[in-house]
Amino acid sequence: MRRVVITGMGAITPIGNSVQEFWQGICENKIGFGPITQFDTTDYKVKLAAEVKDFVPKDIMDFKASKRMERFTQFAVAASKEAMEDAGLDMTKEDPYRVGVSIGSGVGSLQAVEREMKKIEAGKPGRVSPLFVPMMISNMASGNVSIYFGLKGKSINVVTACATGTHSIGEAYRSIQCGDADVMLAGGTEGSICPVAVAGFTSLTALTTATDPTRASIPFDKDRSGFVMGEGSGILVLESLEHAQARGAHILAEIVGYGATSDAYHITSPAEDGDGAAMAMKLAMKEAGMTPEDIDYINAHGTGTHHNDLFETRAIKSALGEAAYHVPVTSTKSMVGHLLGAAGAVELITCVKSIEEGYIHPTVGLETPDEGCDLNYVPGEGVHRPIRTAMSNSLGFGGHNATLVVKKFEAGEA
Repeated sequence: MRRVVITGMGAITPIGNSVQEFWQGICENKIGFGPITQFDTTDYKVKLAAEVKDFVPKDIMDFKASKRMERFTQFAVAASKEAMEDAGLDMTKEDPYRVGVSIGSGVGSLQAVEREMKKIEAGKPGRVSPLFVPMMISNMASGNVSIYFGLKGKSINVVTACATGTHSIGEAYRSIQCGDADVMLAGGTEGSICPVAVAGFTSLTALTTATDPTRASIPFDKDRSGFVMGEGSGILVLESLEHAQARGAHILAEIVGYGATSDAYHITSPAEDGDGAAMAMKLAMKEAGMTPEDIDYINAHGTGTHHNDLFETRAIKSALGEAAYHVPVTSTKSMVGHLLGAAGAVELITCVKSIEEGYIHPTVGLETPDEGCDLNYVPGEGVHRPIRTAMSNSLGFGGHNATLVVKKFEAGEA
């Protein structure tokens, strides 16, 4: 099995529209929450979201091409462009059939559905846009990235709700390991801050109705009341070590473990004992050849819902045993909200930057951990320390669990 390394990263987030801006925001404990501006929330209980700011597609990509993309796809193309530039990937020097895409979106474009349904309800089904379906469906992020950059290898769209980004990266990692590709653009994207999404998640009691941005997304806190919906994209360039070294690429980190399981329990709630998520962590550590004591940092799924935070804490303790009490566990969602299908990808970028910079961000807003949430969630200020190995967890509706282990790159045999 070939070693797989990360050579480039791109991000569009509620606290910055590049990896540099995003990481600067992380280091400043910046929160990206504010009143929803994309529609009128007068009749809605939920008033806050984590919106991407100052995103102008025509400044990043071809204007005509961008008009045939929904917001979630535009985010993916923009983040992919940054990731490819960061990796120094020149497609004129690559076999395009050896470069693939694995980019997922949890829901695609709900806005497109809303927009075209209005025409149908008005008795004008013939006025529905001929581009409605190809702009709405979730695989169009992966498809458009493939088209835009001329990537002719495997192009897939993994959809596992909130675990989408992590599974997408994990499956890209597997594709390179087994020789299906030399390079994969991998990650997640989402742009669904719209009436039907907010109303739906509100009815599910998953979203917080807090109006104070500083007390809205507070994972593991006793006063947590749900997550803040976010949007954005995280894309990473994955390569076989051999390919990266042959072209003289700068290697940011190495992916060494991937675990994926199902709870087989409930359509929205994680398993109460955390067993499924724990097994995903155990499988990732086993593949990495690591013990719980080797994990220096865990980026938790940490949504801020009652069930997730409590059951994920149980899962971490089950997977790591006594070592769970000695490893910092933080939630990036405390700053950017829940990016749904993009969450896991942006959070893996956070892990890579943490390894590069030797910095673990705090769980911003955490004041009093809830009963049962008894790990070190790094309240207050972040921690500066060397980090060799980081773990990232994602848990999705339907019982989908995914874990990635990434470590500081150490040269050796390809």
